[in-house]
Amino acid sequence: MKLKSTYRILFILGAFALALLIVYVLSIAGDKSKGPIQNALNQAEQNILDIENSLIINKRENKRKEALVAFDSIRSDINILKNTREILLGASDNSTAESFEEIIDLEDSLNTTFPILSIYCAWGSKADEQFPKLAAQTIINLGSTPFITWEPWLEDFDDAEFPGIPSPEKRGKGSLKEIAKGTYDAYITKWAQGVKRLEKPIFLRFGHEMNDPYRYPWGPQNNKPKDYVDAWKHIRAVFDSLNIDNVIWVWAPHPAYGYFDAFYPGDEYVDYVGIGILNFGTAATWSRWWTFDELFGVNYKAFSSYGKPIMITEFGSLVVGGNRGHWFADALRQIPKKYPLLKSIVFFHQPADKTITSKVVSWYFINDPKTRDSIIEQIDMWPDSLKIARYSLTQ
Repeated sequence: MKLKSTYRILFILGAFALALLIVYVLSIAGDKSKGPIQNALNQAEQNILDIENSLIINKRENKRKEALVAFDSIRSDINILKNTREILLGASDNSTAESFEEIIDLEDSLNTTFPILSIYCAWGSKADEQFPKLAAQTIINLGSTPFITWEPWLEDFDDAEFPGIPSPEKRGKGSLKEIAKGTYDAYITKWAQGVKRLEKPIFLRFGHEMNDPYRYPWGPQNNKPKDYVDAWKHIRAVFDSLNIDNVIWVWAPHPAYGYFDAFYPGDEYVDYVGIGILNFGTAATWSRWWTFDELFGVNYKAFSSYGKPIMITEFGSLVVGGNRGHWFADALRQIPKKYPLLKSIVFFHQPADKTITSKVVSWYFINDPKTRDSIIEQIDMWPDSLKIARYSLTQ
């Protein structure tokens, strides 16, 4: 075991050194050689990640697939996924850019296996802003279904690749109208083709929290609600033109800002309604210790009115201001009977979140036994008909 770990470290260090050499050569070669060398660099990066992920998959794949045997037929049938009777658990963890090892450790700690693994992808021309085929394929190889949050940040698009686009600092204003009129179709098309090649369903959340006027450039401070609807429909049209039929479309407004109907693309364009439920406690001046009912329950009637299955796309609580274990227990206890349209819960397990608060906060609970025990206890009490996987990978 020690020998394997040493080999793994030496391999990665060697590959990293090679990547640095390629970067150096790229920097002195000039624009004429940029394309071929950049391709070589991208391939080297993918080879590193392939090795890294294969090490994880070889170690975990069989046990995860055994744990998810009941999910195997479900994840291959998009119609069942759109109308699942079970509650599909999932998680996101920002370490997944390198590997899924930490998120699988979270599974171990909760004595379960996640049918859904969540990742985030920004728009742009950079290598890490293209379709995340390696991460998505790894999730599928591990027996789960990818849930991708697709964020239309536009600052990183290359002017040469998309001539005529505004300067980066001006791209937020009217960004959705630009998407709707086809400015970024080349990017959307290439990304969509990556989805199609997976040949397995994915959950896709485009431009989430579009009704929040403070956080994202695609919000109403820069765009009209109609622009969002038009952009959504245009993206769907591009996907449909390519005969892509393996996407479950997740529409996810912010629960605190209302005006949901104005941003709703229409029943024929939406498969799931998503809602983020994050209790910030007393970590910020604008926040307090909110109960699950105060965050989710007050919006359930509005979201259930669309007649779609509901997904909690980001589910978490900080520890400051109350008892986190009790918070999770209270939430999970109510779900089976009180919220029948809730069909998926994705734990937000980010270790260093600095997107809203002035200080970095951690949503980690893997090292909090009281919280873990509360989650395990409540899910154990759910009816078996709602559970797709209950299995300890450590057994």
